[in-house]
Amino acid sequence: MKREYRNVFRELGKSDEEIAKKINDTVRGFFYGEDKVYFPVGDDMAYIEDTGNIDARTEGMSYGMMMCVQLGMKEEFDRLWKWAKTYMYMSEGVNEGYFAWSCKTNGEKNSYGPAPDGEEFFAMALFFASHRWGDGEGIFNYSREAREILRACLNKGENGRPGAPMWDPANKQILFVPGSDHTDPSYHLPHFYELFAQWAYEEDREFFAEAAAVSREFLVKACHPKTGMNPEYSEFDGSPMRRPLGWTTDRHDWFYSDAYRTAANIGLDCEWFGKDIGQWDAVKRLQYTLGVVNADDPYLTYEVDGTPLPQPALHPVGILATTAQASLAVKGPLSPESPDPANALAAKWVLRFWDEPLRTGVRRYYDNCLYLFAVLALSGNYRII
Repeated sequence: MKREYRNVFRELGKSDEEIAKKINDTVRGFFYGEDKVYFPVGDDMAYIEDTGNIDARTEGMSYGMMMCVQLGMKEEFDRLWKWAKTYMYMSEGVNEGYFAWSCKTNGEKNSYGPAPDGEEFFAMALFFASHRWGDGEGIFNYSREAREILRACLNKGENGRPGAPMWDPANKQILFVPGSDHTDPSYHLPHFYELFAQWAYEEDREFFAEAAAVSREFLVKACHPKTGMNPEYSEFDGSPMRRPLGWTTDRHDWFYSDAYRTAANIGLDCEWFGKDIGQWDAVKRLQYTLGVVNADDPYLTYEVDGTPLPQPALHPVGILATTAQASLAVKGPLSPESPDPANALAAKWVLRFWDEPLRTGVRRYYDNCLYLFAVLALSGNYRII
């Protein structure tokens, strides 16, 4: 599948040499620099460490695999996949077919529950690996592994299979965890579902085609009509999920860490499929709320109505990276001198991101994952393979 991908950095006057250096420096810093988060193990495995929590998560492992397949880094891809399949995969019990969302860096499971965003990214990265490098043997038969993950995600609880699916069979929305009665807006990836509808097992394709449309409709409702902000967790109607959870007393109804990814996802969906039913405008509202209304200090915690709270964001570089990546949903070419205020503001977000280095310190993992994705997307290198 070939097409032209938008290079927003070039739109803003960056040379091909400057862009190539930006990509190379980011990749080197993320995987091999002093503040790396990628750690090889033995001759053929590796993990991505959440440096703030000192564990390996399906989020980071699957993100790392997606980065590697986009960049052509097959050795690193295979190392990450083998570590995930060796230590995270659950071959028995109620969650058979899923991956434990958190493991110690020695491979010991911290939890026997999955997080659906990991399975989504594992499956998509594996399909891309199959198309880029071809299928191998065993766990490196990438396309088979991807289809089996998706089969588990949709079909658990049926035909005697233990456990619960990752998508609600009735409303076709992805769940926060299997069996839950709410969702996470940043898990909604309609651009992935469009491709799952082409490449999953035949019997699963119709579901994913419908899920893509459902998720776009959901995102319109989940992003606040004034601010463009969305909550970390939400009800199926898009409203913030304020009900108490049995496993935590933390809030998840505000614009906080998980929530930042939603705008970036909207931008990438715009670039890959160009289907807008109103969700693209959320990007403009978000960029205005953060970049104009709160221009003096956008890196705070917020209620979804835009009320700033006296609490700095835990992942300020993550806010910047995702808000910049969301600019893919703003009609270009971008220019800070554009007479269109939304175009000019989107350009300023991307230029601000261009000047921001990778994060250092203990909280660098999540921010730098989002940073590398944004570099790839804004340079036209986050592609359908």
